Amino acid sequence: MPYSEKLADIIREALANLPDIEEKKMFRGVCFMVNGKMCICVSGNELMCRVGPAIYEEALEKNGTRAMINNGRTMKGFVFVDESVLKTKSDFDYWINNSLAFNKFAKASKKK
Repeated sequence: MPYSEKLADIIREALANLPDIEEKKMFRGVCFMVNGKMCICVSGNELMCRVGPAIYEEALEKNGTRAMINNGRTMKGFVFVDESVLKTKSDFDYWINNSLAFNKFAKASKKK
């Protein structure tokens, strides 16, 4: 399934003023790297947000969210957000701002 270009364009616009943004194809979509660290992705019709462990449980309580599960393991700090609940700019801003806030503390993956 191709990823939502509409979601990707909204993220591009939101991140346009940041200096170190890179797009990478991952997770059957596109991932936006901020300062060399995975921040927010679009996969299918969902955002994958790296919100970190501090607000992870709170994020999962929001409508249209689900945990990220990779190889049977729940990835704490990562949530998927369905496009259907992203109706206003403030809906997008919540997820983008929380992903950017955690990005300051996130560790970059090791270079291969």
